[in-house]
Amino acid sequence: MKHFSLLIVLAYTSSFAQVLDPARWTVEKPKKEVKIGDVVEISINGTLAKDWYIYSTEFEAEGPNRTVFNFKPNPTYQLVGKIKPVGFHEKYEEIWEGKVSIAENKAKFVQKIKILQANPVIEGTYEYSVCSTVSGQCLPVKENEFKIDGFNIEGQRTNSKGQIANSKEQIADSKGQITNSKEQIANSNPTTQQPNNSTTQQLNNPTTQQLNNSTTQQLNNSTTPPQSLWSFLALAFLAGMASIFMPCIYPIMPMTVSFFTKQTNGTQKATFYGFSIMFIFGLIGLVTMAFGAPFLNFISTHWLPNLIFFVIFILFGVSLLGAFEIALPNDAVNKIDQLSERGGLIGIFFMALTLVVVSFSCTVPFVGSLLILAAQGEVLRPLYGMLAFGLPFAVVFTSLAMFPQWLKNLPKSGGWLGEMKVVFGLLEFALALKFLSNIDLAYHWDLLHRNIFLVLWIVIFTVVGLYILGLVRLPKDTKVHKYNATRLGFAALTFAFVLYMIPGVANKPLPLLAGILPPLENTAPAATANSKLRGLPHQLQGFYDLDDALTEAQKTQKPVFIDFTGYACANCRKMEEYVWPDAKVLKRLKNDFVIASLYVDDKTELPREKHYVSTYDQKTKTTIGAKNADLQIVKFNNNAQPYYCLVTPAGELIIPPVGYSSTEDFVAFLDKGLTNFKKPLAISH
Repeated sequence: MKHFSLLIVLAYTSSFAQVLDPARWTVEKPKKEVKIGDVVEISINGTLAKDWYIYSTEFEAEGPNRTVFNFKPNPTYQLVGKIKPVGFHEKYEEIWEGKVSIAENKAKFVQKIKILQANPVIEGTYEYSVCSTVSGQCLPVKENEFKIDGFNIEGQRTNSKGQIANSKEQIADSKGQITNSKEQIANSNPTTQQPNNSTTQQLNNPTTQQLNNSTTQQLNNSTTPPQSLWSFLALAFLAGMASIFMPCIYPIMPMTVSFFTKQTNGTQKATFYGFSIMFIFGLIGLVTMAFGAPFLNFISTHWLPNLIFFVIFILFGVSLLGAFEIALPNDAVNKIDQLSERGGLIGIFFMALTLVVVSFSCTVPFVGSLLILAAQGEVLRPLYGMLAFGLPFAVVFTSLAMFPQWLKNLPKSGGWLGEMKVVFGLLEFALALKFLSNIDLAYHWDLLHRNIFLVLWIVIFTVVGLYILGLVRLPKDTKVHKYNATRLGFAALTFAFVLYMIPGVANKPLPLLAGILPPLENTAPAATANSKLRGLPHQLQGFYDLDDALTEAQKTQKPVFIDFTGYACANCRKMEEYVWPDAKVLKRLKNDFVIASLYVDDKTELPREKHYVSTYDQKTKTTIGAKNADLQIVKFNNNAQPYYCLVTPAGELIIPPVGYSSTEDFVAFLDKGLTNFKKPLAISH
């Protein structure tokens, strides 16, 4: 009976300890004969197990891991446009405070390509993350390779050599193996793989069981998630609107009215004038876009571009404060102005170009900042952003050209324009900190903590408010004698924003700044290779290295609570925000356990001497995240997060681990583990 009970316990445990692989992938190419020069479609298709879903390549919310495709350059073909997700639908995810695009059962990604040579070879990698609608768990980002060749080219014989000929497109797994001619991934069974390790395994005694491929892959773009397109366009539009009131643009308005009062068919020409303004700003975006997605991805994630952007924003801010002026050469400005004096539509176009060029010294800080922010998103963002930036110019100046009498209602230029310029300069300083924060987070320097970031912003916006009220002045500024409603209103908004930020210094959440501020130190910690006791959510303390936690547990004779988590894990954040704060949970975690939070996606490099080859996939693990992911699967035969394990100071599993749970179930899990720890283990050798 005793042995029978042990079998029941082990069977129960295995249901919680499974390496999940719920996605199976295939590829498709044209079956008909194609010619060199043809544009054809290829598709990469995913079949998901029941109750699992995958994220799309594009959606609004910031945080979840998007599916990413990377095509290797090859002279035999050319990409046409970007890859398009098919069969996805939107849903609102409260934890990310926005909409995401997901697919269940089946997912399809279609890419158009142009055939440039005979026997084209299309290969690359794709990364994806899948989540369960039942358990609430998400699997880490998983990378696979694909290769497609054997196209039926007109007048050419299909190459039949190699493993991927005769239209047998396959996708390689992480071991470089190729699947059969049915175009399926190796190990593609969408069900879970059964474990073969015992729950009595000790953590510091590795097994040889196999690891699911690519669970140790780092998360894609884990620094700062991209801003939603609509919020970016709104920002670009507001930047354009603000630029209109710069000192070098505002005086152009009377010149515009004077030019169009001399024209016949004023309405039509004014409309052409507006479209010309947007066209010229759009050209600026196209030039930026021409560098392509890889370049934009590089400048959004690498430390060097972020450092350059930080310096650029500081220089822009200093320029707006009046230290120096950024302007085009006078000869170029004069030549364009002469061309604008010609008649007809050509003259109107150069009038629009004159507006853009003359305004350069005032708009370049906005345009430069906008194009830098555009790099945080898709490749077309520079074009979209510059069109949105130019729209206010087009609307305002076209309206003045059509209705010149409106000019009489505008306030005269003067000191208020200079004050706006100073305010925008101070805002440039605030934005510059964002790029310095990106570097600090990516490389775990821990120099610009969230609290320091907030204090600097509070100081900057306090100075802005005092400047608006006239209590802080620059040498060239005039004294403020009267306070009108507009001035008082802007000052009130600024100080209200300062008051909103102050609780954040005490680690209170600030949802409005979630995409700008560095993460809370106690909610998104950055581990180091020699990590010791660190801050956790809700004033808890723990370790980011399991060895440190086990050492502490041996001193205190407490069980270890292992939290397998990830920086971009939505349900990990849900557990931390909705379950952990419960008084019953907090009391137990604080008093009864030693906590080890192990991030499976931490990019921190391990010291050279700590690199090791996994017994699972024979790959060298070089980062903290790779080590933690390897530990979770080799020791616990599971690769989903969140995943919670209770072990003794000697590393023995106390009770079966759990994933995403309700508060009641989580409390019961902790209580059962603590009870079993205080008596002889229910699961023994």
